[in-house]
Amino acid sequence: MNVWIVNPFDNLPLEGYRPMRFWLMAEAFRKAGHKVVYWTSEFSHANKKKRVLDSGVEAPFDIELIETEPYFKNVSLRRLKSHRKLAKTFLKVAREAIRNGRCKAPDLIIASSPPLGLVDASHTIASETGAKVIVDIMDAWPETFERVVPRFLLWPLRRLARRNYLRAAAITTVADNYVELARSYRFSKDIRRFYHGITKGDSPHPSTGTVPLRIVYAGNMGRSYDLATAVEAVGELGALATLDIAGKGEQEASLKALVEKKGIKGVRFHGYLSEAELEELLNDSDIGLVPMDPSSCVGIPYKLADYVKSSLAVVSSLGGESARLLKEYGAGVPYSFGDPASLVEAVKSLRSRLAEMRRASSKMLDEQFDSCRIYDSYVDFAAHVFSK
Repeated sequence: MNVWIVNPFDNLPLEGYRPMRFWLMAEAFRKAGHKVVYWTSEFSHANKKKRVLDSGVEAPFDIELIETEPYFKNVSLRRLKSHRKLAKTFLKVAREAIRNGRCKAPDLIIASSPPLGLVDASHTIASETGAKVIVDIMDAWPETFERVVPRFLLWPLRRLARRNYLRAAAITTVADNYVELARSYRFSKDIRRFYHGITKGDSPHPSTGTVPLRIVYAGNMGRSYDLATAVEAVGELGALATLDIAGKGEQEASLKALVEKKGIKGVRFHGYLSEAELEELLNDSDIGLVPMDPSSCVGIPYKLADYVKSSLAVVSSLGGESARLLKEYGAGVPYSFGDPASLVEAVKSLRSRLAEMRRASSKMLDEQFDSCRIYDSYVDFAAHVFSK
C-alpha cells in the first residue's frame, strides 16, 4: 500500500525529540513493506517555532512539510485560523505532489483528529484518488472546548467532526472514551483503540524513596495543565520534594513569578529538552506528574507513556482511563485537581511504597505501552480495513 500519515502536532526525531505516535506508526508500516509519506506542519506545535530538522536522524520514509501560519496559544482564534489555512495548503500541495509525481497517490490515509479541517482535506484527497481513510482520534474536538466556549457556538465544528467520522472507513483512538465519542456520532464501522506506544529502553534503577523526592513534569505549559498547584505543593513539602518542569508554554512566566514571589526552593525550569536530555531527567526522577483537569476530554496523555518508560510512580489529577490504569496496576495515586494540600498528601502517601509503584509502572509499560506490539497491531488492523 501507499500510506499517507497526516498529523501536524507530534514532535519529530529529526528535531532531536523522541519518536511519537505517528512516527512510530510510520516506521511500523515501512517495516511491513508499505510505502509511507508522513505529512506534517513546518511549525512546531510544542515550542511554537518553525521546525529545524538538523538532528542527524534520517527518516526511513518520505517527509512532507506543510507551510503553516504560527500561533502562540493552544486555545486561541489565531490557532483556529492557522489550522484552516493548513488544511487548504495541504489540499493544494498534496494535489500538486500527486500531479507532478513527487508522491504517489495514496491507497490509505491515516489522518489525526484534531485538527478537523485537515481530516476533511484528507477525505477530499481520498475521494479524488480512491483511497480509504482511517481517522485517528487524538483528542475530542470540539467537545474539549466546551469548558471555555458556550456549547451552542460549537455546532459548526460538531457538524464537521460528524462528517469526518462518518466518511471514514474505520476509526482508531488513543483511549476508550474516544471510542464512545465516535459511537455517539453514530459511527457504526470498525473502531479500535491503540494506546500511545513508546520505545522501550533499559530499565532505570528504581529509587528507594530517599529525600528529597524528585517530581517531574514533562510537557506543554499551556492552560490545560495546573502547574501552579504543583509549585505551591512543592513549597509546602519543603525539603521533602523538588519539582523539575521540562517544557515551554504560556504559563512559564507566571509560574516563574510565583516561585520568586513565594520564595519556593527546589523548582527547576528546563525548557524543551532533547530526547537524550529528557530521558536522563526522567530516569533521575521518582514521580511523574499529570496535573490535568478531569473535566478535559483527555483519556491517556502522551506523558503517561514517558513516565512509565522510566518506571516512575505517578501522581495524577486526571480521572477516567488514566486513573483506572494507575489503580489497576498500583503504579500511582490520585489527587484533587487544583488542591495543593491534596497533592502534598498524595506525594507523602507514596513515599513508603515508591519502589513497589515503580515496579508496577514497569509492568504497565510492558503490557500497555510497548510500541512494537501496539503499532504492529495497528498495521494489521489497517491492512484489514484496506482489504474490505
